[in-house]
Amino acid sequence: MPKIGVEQSLSDVQQQLQSMGYDVVQLKQEQDAQGCDCCVITGQDQNVMGVQDVAIKGSVINAHGMTAQEICQQVEQSIGHQQ
Repeated sequence: MPKIGVEQSLSDVQQQLQSMGYDVVQLKQEQDAQGCDCCVITGQDQNVMGVQDVAIKGSVINAHGMTAQEICQQVEQSIGHQQ
């Protein structure tokens, strides 16, 4: 089960990813991103949490200007490329 880190303010994305069967964790601090296959950030304060500096094995998706559905598609593509 892929683990997806999602910034707190993206609750609609969290809910949609959970309904798709992903293990979703809220990114409240830098350590929360560890162990995630993919992280979704708002992009408003890029790297304010240090997510892009953390050594995660997956990608970081900037959700700025995207709908929840578009973000979920990006997550699926990202996870698919890793497997």
